[in-house]
Amino acid sequence: MGVITLRKLDLMTIKSLMGKTIMKSFRTSSVAISILLLACLGAWCNGEGESLVAPMEKTEQQALYSAIQGFVGNGWNGSDLYPDPCGWTPIQGVSCDLYDGFWYVTSLSIGPSHDNSLDCATDVEFRPHLFALKHLKFLSFFSCFVSPRHHPIAIPTENWELLAGSLESLEFRSNPGLIGPTPAIFGDLRKLQSLVLLENGLTGELSSNWGNLFNLKRLVLAGNWFKGQVPDSFGGLSKLLILDLSRNALSGPFTSTFGGLASLLKLDLSNNELEGEIPREIGNLRNLTLLDLSKNKISDGLTRSIQEMCSLEELVLSNNPIGGDLMGIEWHTLQGLSILDLSNTGLKGNVPDSICELKRLRFLGLSGNNLTGELSLKLAALPSLSAIYLNGNNLTGELKFSEWFYGKMGRRFGAWDNPNLCYPNGLIAPSHVPFGVQPCKQEVQYGTSLDGSSKLGTGDLNQNSHFISSWGFSSNAVDGLWYVFMVEILVTMLVLNISL
Repeated sequence: MGVITLRKLDLMTIKSLMGKTIMKSFRTSSVAISILLLACLGAWCNGEGESLVAPMEKTEQQALYSAIQGFVGNGWNGSDLYPDPCGWTPIQGVSCDLYDGFWYVTSLSIGPSHDNSLDCATDVEFRPHLFALKHLKFLSFFSCFVSPRHHPIAIPTENWELLAGSLESLEFRSNPGLIGPTPAIFGDLRKLQSLVLLENGLTGELSSNWGNLFNLKRLVLAGNWFKGQVPDSFGGLSKLLILDLSRNALSGPFTSTFGGLASLLKLDLSNNELEGEIPREIGNLRNLTLLDLSKNKISDGLTRSIQEMCSLEELVLSNNPIGGDLMGIEWHTLQGLSILDLSNTGLKGNVPDSICELKRLRFLGLSGNNLTGELSLKLAALPSLSAIYLNGNNLTGELKFSEWFYGKMGRRFGAWDNPNLCYPNGLIAPSHVPFGVQPCKQEVQYGTSLDGSSKLGTGDLNQNSHFISSWGFSSNAVDGLWYVFMVEILVTMLVLNISL
């Protein structure tokens, strides 16, 4: 028993000693870690923390401060406000990345695009330090140059080549005070993938040097005052996905140049002064989803190669003197089409049934043309159709769509200003009748009853005119004919009465 008790006591003693040793070691380690942290903090406070974190190169930091100050004003003190712009005091609109162990600026956005963004001063300048940011990939100016009258400014024509090895995206958006021509030197920015000059006050002609931007995927020059022809060199931008030259004053023919842009997804040339026919090479754009040529001077009819653009979803050619008809195109091949706007294009002839096979069609605009004939009931069967405008044509006959269809479409069914078009009277509730369309007139019918007596009746003047034509009168003269007939009877009765 004594031996057993002693052994139990020894085990308890050993466990107690081990616990104390572990706790002591833990406390010692905690103290050591705390001392290490304090040492690191002291080194950081004494400016010796650069050995622990990646620093920003001093010349890069000063170039950033100066470049920003040129746009936001001299009162902005970057070194005091943001001593570590790529670290614990980041600047809104500035992004950085590591190169060879140092932080460098890779993205710079100037203007009120986000909360706490860098707002531009009234009097701004492009300082040379901007072009010293040698790893800059993205450069954007939004609503920064806003006064074309009091503080106009032009894009500098020099030093852009210093960014040729890094810049991938360059954007100037909503800057009405940004005036003058665009630098041809932009064509030297060979790594550029996106060039956006949207809604500025830029003028002059488009530089053919931009055709050297072989990596370009997006080119947006909309909403400026560019003039002249689209350079043929643009046809070599084989990687281009989006091309938007809308809302300018570009002129000249709509050339076959665009047919070489096989990767293109969106082509918008609307609101310009382009003229001539749509080239057959447009059919090469098999990936195109949007083609907008509205408000130009395109003529000479619709090219059949449109039917080869199998990915097309939006086709907008409105307000052009195109002419011709719709029958030459196999519309059913464009099964992805959701918007078809051919309003005010001088079209004539019938509306082909093949349009009724476009199951994804949501909008159909054919107003302001010289279209004739009757409308197919198949239009009402299009499952996605939400708006159809046929007003201002010479369509004829009776609209036989259901009351449900008129209720669904409402004012989005436009058929007014078609003088010979009508809807059946009495078959549609007044709240659902097509806006601006007259009810079909009722014609007077003359026949013989079963007992041999004569009788007059009413019928549809737009559908049956046998009685009218047999008398040699048009349907519009029925009321006058009946009046004359009754007067003759009265006169005859008066003559007979006088004779008696």
